[in-house]
Amino acid sequence: MNSAEAYITGYCIIRQQGIWLNGQLLWEADRSMDLQEWLRAGYDRFSGQYPKFHKMDALSKLGWLAAEVLLKDAPLQALPPEKVGMVLSNRSGSLDTDLRYYATVKDIASPALFVYTLPNIVMGEICIRHGFKGENTFFVSENFDPELMSSYPAQLLAATPLEACLCGWVEVMGEAYEVALFLLEKTPTGLAKPLTATALNDIYLNNKISK
Repeated sequence: MNSAEAYITGYCIIRQQGIWLNGQLLWEADRSMDLQEWLRAGYDRFSGQYPKFHKMDALSKLGWLAAEVLLKDAPLQALPPEKVGMVLSNRSGSLDTDLRYYATVKDIASPALFVYTLPNIVMGEICIRHGFKGENTFFVSENFDPELMSSYPAQLLAATPLEACLCGWVEVMGEAYEVALFLLEKTPTGLAKPLTATALNDIYLNNKISK
């Protein structure tokens, strides 16, 4: 399978207190909110039935919320758990949580924070929520890399039992954050855009805002 034989069937963008689904602005909150306030408001609006959310670090909350929005109406539940994989990336790894954890070491180290001192834990939280058991990989790169996010998932869809794959960018450092999460499938459902680096990059850039 080359990248053109896989399809982008949906996407969710989160940035600047806004959530977009497939190009449509679903919700934009008051920009005076700090990140934790905004995440709680987003959880209340789009889920509100998953108490474990409140124990997660900011990186996991962001990825989890994007997946919640993206997969709400996606028919992935019909796929066996091992048929859905995930490929994510970001710039800061788990540094945001690492620094918070290090601050607690001076007094009493926080086991609750220590759990999240690996960037791939966000994938674990999404998999637990949705029951996914397919292959997954987390990359660290300076910026969103559409070449990597098109070629690597396409290889997985071609060479493994996967039928669908979540891929994209989940970044947080302090109050700065951004998510671009894409649903890729072998079957041309939903948006059914052929998977290419250009298509991913166009979606990522077209949802940039500069208010």
